[in-house]
Amino acid sequence: MLGALAKKLFGSSNDRRVKGYQPRVAAINALEAEVAKLSDDELKARTETFRRQIAEGKSLDELLVPAFATVREAAKRILGQRPYDVQLIGGMVLHEGAIAEMKTGEGKTLVATLPVYLNALAGNGVHVVTVNDYLARRDAEWMSRIYNFLGLSVGIIVHGLDDEERQRAYACDITYGTNNEFGFDYLRDNMKYEVAQMTQRGHHFAIVDEVDSILIDEARTPLIISGPLDDKSDLYVSIDKVLPGLIPGDYEVDEKQRTVALTEAGNEHIEELLRAADLLKEGDLYDSANVTLVHHVNQALRAHTLFTRDKDYIVRGDEVVIIDEFSGRMMPGRRYSEGLHQALEAKEGVTVQPENATLASITFQNYFRLYKKLAGMTGTAATEADEFEQIYKLEVVEIPTNVPVARIDDDDEVYRTFPEKVQSIIKELERASERLQPVVVGTASIEKSEMVAEMLIAAGFKQIDFTQPGALDKLYSAARSGKSAKQFAVLNARFHEQEAFIVAEAGVPGAITIATNMAGRGTDIKLGGNVEMRVAHETAGMEDGPEKQAKIKEIEAEVARFKEIV
Repeated sequence: MLGALAKKLFGSSNDRRVKGYQPRVAAINALEAEVAKLSDDELKARTETFRRQIAEGKSLDELLVPAFATVREAAKRILGQRPYDVQLIGGMVLHEGAIAEMKTGEGKTLVATLPVYLNALAGNGVHVVTVNDYLARRDAEWMSRIYNFLGLSVGIIVHGLDDEERQRAYACDITYGTNNEFGFDYLRDNMKYEVAQMTQRGHHFAIVDEVDSILIDEARTPLIISGPLDDKSDLYVSIDKVLPGLIPGDYEVDEKQRTVALTEAGNEHIEELLRAADLLKEGDLYDSANVTLVHHVNQALRAHTLFTRDKDYIVRGDEVVIIDEFSGRMMPGRRYSEGLHQALEAKEGVTVQPENATLASITFQNYFRLYKKLAGMTGTAATEADEFEQIYKLEVVEIPTNVPVARIDDDDEVYRTFPEKVQSIIKELERASERLQPVVVGTASIEKSEMVAEMLIAAGFKQIDFTQPGALDKLYSAARSGKSAKQFAVLNARFHEQEAFIVAEAGVPGAITIATNMAGRGTDIKLGGNVEMRVAHETAGMEDGPEKQAKIKEIEAEVARFKEIV
């Protein structure tokens, strides 16, 4: 009771911490008019002034107020966006090496520019970590306009770059990339023979976007670099042919722990099957001479009982490609270890690649502990605050919203079967479609998203393929007419090349998007549609001039009108 009274009188510890930033917020606001009077060249010149002051002994904390005021003005001029006071507070929290919990839509990407700019002035390099290549590219291209304007260089680390390209990206003042790429580059650097061959140049400051996903959900996920072993691909294929002879009572599956084990009856049965196939030539299965056979049987059993096509992996061409369970994205070039990937290849009838031996390994938890200063952003961190404190010594600060949250959160609805649930979803989509209300339907896997899509088609809806000419026009014309077009798009790992278009137009009136968790973390769906994407798409090939400017104004007006509709 006394605690509740004290909280009412003095606020929570989080409230008091947020209030503690107000004097610096006021100081930044007081500089706004003065900084606004500067010419572009004078604003850019402040970067060199700050660098000189750091070289003379000034600390980053002493430069926070003028540096944040500089970034705010640059954002206003370049992006037409002015960071709010609460965003300034978010930037200060990140600069202090803490986690800023900011609600969805509060502009985390813009917030990061404030501490990133300030810390990049020291010249040691700042890493901005995102959960996938799409977000790394999007955020780097979007925010590099501010950084480049202020004289800072920006690099991007994505899959497929060679060592020289990676060195150039890490040499930049600011480097965007995914947690996987940063971690693997560290492992590869530790296998180099000369310092000059290394790509990374130290671990000074990192800001991790969607920090709970990377530092908690995937904390113990090992990053492994491996090398080839002797080719035993034929044995995987042979075992795979034997395995269908087992019956459900021959093994026990623990879905929670993701393990499977043969029962006593199963051991006897598999021995009979292996002998019949001339694979078990002498002794019992568990004799020391048959260790390799046991290993292959166990991995084949895992492949058949624990891993599902179009959920855990997809088959693309002649290869099995892993689907990241957290992001829903394909992970080309990544392979399961200890023969599991070979067992999956045998199961799916594609070419079985040689097994690999582990050469280097690290978990995300251990990798991110390398940084001298670590910060993070997410919309959901308070629930894991104790874990962040215990494992990483990171505090979580809840940042107030700029305006009160208008979203209404309804209770969950539970159905007996999947078809019943989808039928209810279809009815809801039909009602939303009549109102021209854009809807995103989240699904757990590629398989589920495609099942929902099939049932929508059966109910009279049409699937949009954004690779086809005129697909976007159909969506816009339906919104203009005010009549439901009953169209939907599917966003999963199969349609990843359409991702930018699908996400950009998911907020158009009447748009329906069936998505896996690819459309989850970091995805910014703008109501009414995405002005930048439409301008880039519809003015491509037009020369600068009155005609192009008129087209841009027309697009901006239509998106504003669409936003009013939804």
